[in-house]
Parts: sequence; C-alpha cells; structure tokens
Amino acid sequence: MTSSKKCFKCESVKPLTEFYKHKKMADGHLNKCKTCTKSDVTKHRDENIDRIRKYDRQRAKLAHRIKLRTDVNRAWRAEDTRRQTAHNAVRRAIIKGSIIKSPCVKCGNEKSLAHHEDYGKPLDIVWLCQVCHKKRHKEMKAIF
Repeated sequence: MTSSKKCFKCESVKPLTEFYKHKKMADGHLNKCKTCTKSDVTKHRDENIDRIRKYDRQRAKLAHRIKLRTDVNRAWRAEDTRRQTAHNAVRRAIIKGSIIKSPCVKCGNEKSLAHHEDYGKPLDIVWLCQVCHKKRHKEMKAIF
C-alpha cells in the first residue's frame, strides 16, 4: 500500500495523513487533500450562509444536542472554577454599570465578548468579537 496520494484538485502529491479517511474509496482515503477539502467547505458555507445558519439553528434544538451542550458546559465549569467566577464578576459589573460593554478592540464589531487574559484578575478584560476571541485563544494555546 502506498503512503502518498495525488490530490485531484490541487494535483499535489501528499502523504496519506493529508487526506481524510473515506471507507468507500479503494485506498480508504478521499481523493481531495484536507487543505482543498477545507477550502471547498469554507467556500460553500460562505456562499450559502443563510441556509446553513438556519439548518444549524434547527439542529441545535434537537434533544441529544441540548443534552450534549449541557454536559460540555458542566465539564467546562468544573475544569477551572476561576473561569466561571471571572465570568460572573464581569456580568455583575456590567449590570451594576461599573463596566460598559465595548466593541471588539481588533475589528470594531459591536457584538463583543469579555476576554480574560488571566482569570485571577476577573475585571481585567479585553472586548473581542467571537472570531477575534477564538483567534486570541488559538494564539494563547500556541504560546503555552
């Protein structure tokens, strides 16, 4: 069995680890590399965003997904109690008026979230939109 394969889309020869597994293919891997597949999926989602968001909202209401979401949230809270304490402190400060919600500091999006660089300092926050917030956590994960 070969350890590499040619992507039909970009025509690059890559190791099999760069192809998603697919039971119905002769060698057990998709004929399009992971990079091209991700690119196609992103393009499709961008072109059909309204329909896909509607589908995602409907899927999120399924009973097994609600239970899974609850379980994930419980595990997240139990993993580091400082995190939940910091989030609660920010929420109370916003209600009290001592902290005012601001747009994302990176892109200016009005829909922003409070990001903690250090959960030990619960009111030391940076306002980031969902996209910038995820990017920041990836950056932090790479550093640590």
